Amino acid sequence: MGSSLADLPKSNVFTTKLPPDPAFQTPESSHNAPRETLGPRLVKGALYTYVRPEPTEATELLGVSPKAVADLGLKPGEELTPKFQALVSGNEFNWNEDTGGIYPWAQCYGGWQFGSWAGQLGDGRAISLFECMNQKTNIRYELQLKGAGRTPYSRFADGKAVLRSSIREYIVSEALSTLGIPTTRALSITLLPKSKVLRERMEPGAIVARFAESWLRIGTFDLPHARGERDLVRKLATFAAEDVLHGWEALPAAVPIGKDQPPHIVDNPARGVPWNEIQEQQGIQENRFARLYREIARRNAKTVAAWQAYGFMNGVLNTDNTSIYGLSLDYGPFAFMDNFDPNYTPNHDDHLLRYSYKNQPSIIWWNLVRLGESLGELIGAGDTVDEDSFVKEGLTEDSAPAVVKRAETIIERAGDEFRIVFLNEYKHLMSKRLGLKTKMETDFQVLFSELLDTLEALELDFNHFFRRLSDVPLSSIETEHQRKDVASVFFHEEGFGGIGYTSDSAKERIGRWLDSWRSRILEDWGPDSDEERRKAMKAVNPKVRQSLLNWYSDLFR
Repeated sequence: MGSSLADLPKSNVFTTKLPPDPAFQTPESSHNAPRETLGPRLVKGALYTYVRPEPTEATELLGVSPKAVADLGLKPGEELTPKFQALVSGNEFNWNEDTGGIYPWAQCYGGWQFGSWAGQLGDGRAISLFECMNQKTNIRYELQLKGAGRTPYSRFADGKAVLRSSIREYIVSEALSTLGIPTTRALSITLLPKSKVLRERMEPGAIVARFAESWLRIGTFDLPHARGERDLVRKLATFAAEDVLHGWEALPAAVPIGKDQPPHIVDNPARGVPWNEIQEQQGIQENRFARLYREIARRNAKTVAAWQAYGFMNGVLNTDNTSIYGLSLDYGPFAFMDNFDPNYTPNHDDHLLRYSYKNQPSIIWWNLVRLGESLGELIGAGDTVDEDSFVKEGLTEDSAPAVVKRAETIIERAGDEFRIVFLNEYKHLMSKRLGLKTKMETDFQVLFSELLDTLEALELDFNHFFRRLSDVPLSSIETEHQRKDVASVFFHEEGFGGIGYTSDSAKERIGRWLDSWRSRILEDWGPDSDEERRKAMKAVNPKVRQSLLNWYSDLFR
């Protein structure tokens, strides 16, 4: 049934294994400092600062996600306890000066924003409380509060979050989780009625308690790389592999350097094969840091494929908003696709459409190339990566060209792997949404591409189409006349859009696609399993209108 908050196993592996802010090297030094001294400044040689949430008054718990409570390993009803409500409002944390415990922290990172280097960023309004383990699933999460006050990384901001943006993050993170899309999660939302926050106007403040397997970002690597902190990049990469991504042996198997990547390695990463055994089997291989890079690329390829399949867009897809774990992260401007438009971006300031729907995969890869640059010395060093001279001094003038060439080769080849993993996952998800059980080479062009071209040409709703298709019996689209009759179910109430189409020609185009789709469904399911097929499609095509989520989110924008 789960644990109480007090009995939930807690840890602080992040702050135990990685270097703290040199100005506050211990929890005691931070705790005894006046809260105002923990404000914005540059922090070097560190990956976090110990900093406590700002206390709040007269808080009101507005909502708790039951699924999040269960996934964390808490027992039902724990959210009703005073201890839980004090924790998620920032008024209690797991430390005291006499007995020690786990002290909260804010992460230090940088980032590339809209293609330009932005320098130090960091958790400007997020403070992590502890890591906790679900004793049933053995999954460890890091719980943090967003909107809990200023940190050294707040820059010119106040460290607060307004209610409207907090509601939006609370809704969409749990919506994506329910769809099966990797994401950070929302546990609760707390209103701070006495906290008035100035944005475009004065607004009520709020705190979102949220959690993730990891809050590491590509931007976490960007900053020490930009500062030339080689040792810190290495420590961070080792931590990411050993303590976030489940150990070196869980990473994809190595492939030979300087040779074409075998297809079976791309499709089956052969996890769990001991490192020394791989070397014996295949000779000179990528080193373990190259394998780490490939794992991060693979994870992000699968996540962006899921975004594309469900029409989700992150409107600020900078490197500081790109997860090492492959999670959907930090919900600023975002949207689910309504009318299908590849050029749509949910960010009104994105005039160049950098983060538009069609560009999301290429932008994720652009961010991953920045990560490759941060890890370049490590991944390019090959089997010399652990030699004392390299660890201490880095590259020499003589060794640099070969290391750079090897790193470029690995990054380029990882790009090929990224595309393959992305396409495989996208085809898998689109096949499920269309009710297919098998894959055929012709599906991409005949079904997927033609469907998207049709939706764009007629300005039809992306997610509504899949749900309404789930309700279409095959018996209702056997003839051309029937297919044209059914086609209008995919129109908006006011009809359809597009230029140059009449009602008859629009129905005819949809009818042609339905004919191709019907043939594939019959191949996969046969004529007697239509009810089962419809049930399977409804399981992956949500009934709740994605546009309703957009509307509700826009209400609080």
